[in-house]
Amino acid sequence: MAAIVSILLLPLGPLLIPRFYLMFLLVYFTSFLYSQINHVFKFWITASRIKKTIIRWNQNERNQDKTPNASTPASPSPTPTRERYPTHEEDERLDDMETSLNLYDDGHFFHAFIVPNYAEPEALLRDTIKRLANHRNAQTNYIIILAMEASETGHEAKAANLANYFKDSFLHFIITAHPSDIPGESRGKGSNVAWAARSGCAELIQHGVDRRRVILTVSDSDSSISELYIKEVERSFNQAEDPYFLLFAPPIFFSRNAHEVPAAVRMTDITWSAMVMSNLSNSRGIAFPCSTYSLSMVLAERVGYWDTDADSVGEDMHMMLKCFFKTDGLARCAPIFVPINLTNVQTNGYMSNMYARYVQAKRHYNGVADVSYCLRSAAGIKDLPNGKQGVLLQHDKKASLYASPTFWFDKLLMCIKVLEAHMIPCTSGWLMFAAVPLTQFILFPPHPMVAIIEPADNPILTSDFYATLWNIVKIITVFLPLPLFGTLAIYENLHRFVDREMYHKARTDSRTWKNVFDYISLPIAAWMFMTIPSTIACIKRLYRPADQYIVSEKFFEDDEAV
Repeated sequence: MAAIVSILLLPLGPLLIPRFYLMFLLVYFTSFLYSQINHVFKFWITASRIKKTIIRWNQNERNQDKTPNASTPASPSPTPTRERYPTHEEDERLDDMETSLNLYDDGHFFHAFIVPNYAEPEALLRDTIKRLANHRNAQTNYIIILAMEASETGHEAKAANLANYFKDSFLHFIITAHPSDIPGESRGKGSNVAWAARSGCAELIQHGVDRRRVILTVSDSDSSISELYIKEVERSFNQAEDPYFLLFAPPIFFSRNAHEVPAAVRMTDITWSAMVMSNLSNSRGIAFPCSTYSLSMVLAERVGYWDTDADSVGEDMHMMLKCFFKTDGLARCAPIFVPINLTNVQTNGYMSNMYARYVQAKRHYNGVADVSYCLRSAAGIKDLPNGKQGVLLQHDKKASLYASPTFWFDKLLMCIKVLEAHMIPCTSGWLMFAAVPLTQFILFPPHPMVAIIEPADNPILTSDFYATLWNIVKIITVFLPLPLFGTLAIYENLHRFVDREMYHKARTDSRTWKNVFDYISLPIAAWMFMTIPSTIACIKRLYRPADQYIVSEKFFEDDEAV
């Protein structure tokens, strides 16, 4: 209804309810501007922490390279000097150096990587898994759960080829095939992950693996997961007061094939990743993972793994919501400031590439179903076995937690964040681009022949208050794009840093001054990949909750075949 109302308000607001409409625009634009400024500061915090984490990792790697091995001859002893005790500042510096050296010691965790896929190129899956195989503990601590779809033609041969290719690279290589005819399930990443997680975890338990030592990582088929991410997850897990209530969420980053896709596709994924990064810097842990994330096997079992119905198509956000509400608000999102490098949607041909990104955007915005799930859960309403809904009554020892003002505040904050994530895309495009011009045209027509409202009924002409209100609204709209420009400026610096310091790319392979021309495509990207698909996804909920799952094509060239 939010999408429909925002469209109807454009012509009907100034015609039927001009006074209320002016006040609504003031509140909406002011709230939007405040939230975007807030996101800029949070994005800057996230970018700073990403840089700090990468610098610390690189320093640790250099320290290990400089550490002499047993075959290295000892250096001659220095000339004896008078003994000097270290100062307090030197003690602290030595402690910091020792801490940095011990940050990435090998842990005792088992990492199970769930790789859901459907009709993805075998070369892309092999490249994704190979990056994990290059990690130092892959053979002793890594488990691959290759989540295939039984409905994909030839999935058995593809899985067998990959299993044979990586037969000596991991502790275990588990293959699952998700059936397509399970009653009540909605096809998509969530149902595939749910089947793979249950099947894979059951097999791990049969192998005698301690569930308390297992960390599940859900990975997209194109996710490039660095060893630094795994080490940071382990470090965060060890330092947390109760790690079995945490979801570990990294920022997403698009650098693998960014120069091979249209500028509008690049800009869409850049703004998407910037929004994910700003969302992570939340002091209360009320944030959402995107694409790739980790959690303990204990937490997954506690909440009943992933949901598979039509209301859980946005599996990453939905899992965070489910963990939060199923644990009475104890579950939190722990940011891991290590970017996961993803692949932009890519096909042969400019227009086909644009259309493929549009299809992906429509699929992403189907996650608007989480709005109703979040509101129902926050209100204590659950689905009953007979298909009806009822109020959830708490009679256990944790019932007092529901009366806690902190928990109610966190529930309110969670609902606000979900509403912001899904209501802003389907309303901001219409209101920001058309509200002021259309209101100006209707209330102040360029010619008397197209006048619709009599001057006596125009509140801007008859009231100083509404005239001032209208001027403020127009001034605010001028400032609305500024936070986006600030976000993009921070991103430009971050992108170059990550390419140079983490992926060791040459300057010519990263973003350059020529990419400034990408910003010309921002209006196209905003309308084609945000406003229109989010509006369609919202309106579709009125008559067709379930939708066909379509995978966007990701072209990948097999380097080995070449």
